[in-house]
Amino acid sequence: LKLQFLYLIVQSTFTMAMFRGAMRSGALGARCFSLTRHNLALTTFNMADVGEGIKEVEVLEWFVKEGDRVEELQRLCEVQSDKATVELTTPWAGKVVKVHNPVGDMQQVGAPLVDIEVAGGAAAEEEEEEEAAPAAAAAPAAPKAAAASSAPSGGAFKQSAAGAKVLCAPAVRRIAAEKGVDLSQVTPTGKGGRVTKADLINFMDGTSAKAAPAAVAGGAPASSAPIYSPEDKTVKISGRARLMVQSMNESLKIPSFGAADEINLNNLVKVRSVLKPVVEKRGAKLSYMPFFVKAASLALKEVPIVNTQISEDQSHFTFKGAHNIGIAMDTAEGLVVPNIKDVQSKSIFQIAQELGELQKKGAANAFTTADLQGGTFTLSNIGSIGGTYVSPVIMAPQTAIGALGKIAKLPKFNAKGEIEEQNTLYISWTADHRIIDGATMVRFSNAWKQKLEDPSTMLLDLM
Repeated sequence: LKLQFLYLIVQSTFTMAMFRGAMRSGALGARCFSLTRHNLALTTFNMADVGEGIKEVEVLEWFVKEGDRVEELQRLCEVQSDKATVELTTPWAGKVVKVHNPVGDMQQVGAPLVDIEVAGGAAAEEEEEEEAAPAAAAAPAAPKAAAASSAPSGGAFKQSAAGAKVLCAPAVRRIAAEKGVDLSQVTPTGKGGRVTKADLINFMDGTSAKAAPAAVAGGAPASSAPIYSPEDKTVKISGRARLMVQSMNESLKIPSFGAADEINLNNLVKVRSVLKPVVEKRGAKLSYMPFFVKAASLALKEVPIVNTQISEDQSHFTFKGAHNIGIAMDTAEGLVVPNIKDVQSKSIFQIAQELGELQKKGAANAFTTADLQGGTFTLSNIGSIGGTYVSPVIMAPQTAIGALGKIAKLPKFNAKGEIEEQNTLYISWTADHRIIDGATMVRFSNAWKQKLEDPSTMLLDLM
């Protein structure tokens, strides 16, 4: 009996060894994978980051209900922040078990949005493949990518280093190929710098973000004036207006101060008149705004503390390397602030092109989450509507903002003491006094002013 018992143990051990060897060689991989798909796992889909400084959104509409079966990339719901309306899609196929917040409720970013019952093997496929990947496969750029994903600027869509191999599971690569997504544009959050399915879904959700009807930068609102009524009328603060209230309450907690100046644009008017037809032949329009934006970037290089962001616990602040300059645009439902990325590396012509694209997106309700995310400094142009000086409100977590007034023709004394007609621009600044003092902000303003009053000096620093 003892010999028979030992024989059975040896036989079992040999059989298990053969089975493991077959698994490693892939001979039984497909069969075992199909078996694991019968296991069900409850997976929670958390609310993704949808924009700079946004901590919560309002649920506008659910496209599914509890008990529904959903397919991969099927629409789940539509949410709205104070900056954009975004449609979210599911990363997995399965059954909707729980919807955490009904229509009209506020959904916290990072909190559970919906629970989906998915096939265990399918849900774990990506994670298993990541676990199996050799640690050496992680690219040297992975730590940088991780740092970028945790940066307060919300730079979730920064491009990977040129030529770097994108690490991801085959399922993720397949979906990207089907949807025409360049994986190098997606910031990885997985182990070893790998792009996960959730990363890809969040990136694609960003491309479907919508904004309210927008006017050209600083232009008149898209909606008509409200009709007068002699009766009192109570309007509920909801949707974007409600979120704007919350956003402004946060911004007004910033201890700030203002500064203002006048800029002589006579030389810039001449330069623009010469370059405008040249730019139009190249398919773009040249307003004054590209000059204002580029001059701001050059001034930020000289006074970099104006391009900083303070941490939530106020224990440190970060100098932002990228000059992602936001352009405030008026809309029927409020303010939208898309930004032009990496202005420090762009020419005035390139800025004019991108500004034109943003204006087209605004008119077509086609702002992406990436357009609205990652701003480090903002310019607001109220001048096209009218007005001279204003007190702009800082967009947290940024530390400064400028408001451009109208350009007025005024009689001014020149350097020779003679009265001449001057194209005068009014500029108002607001800065975070926790980081920036008055003298620093004035130095920045002077640097910006000098480049606009003598645009030829910008040639020394243009890319």
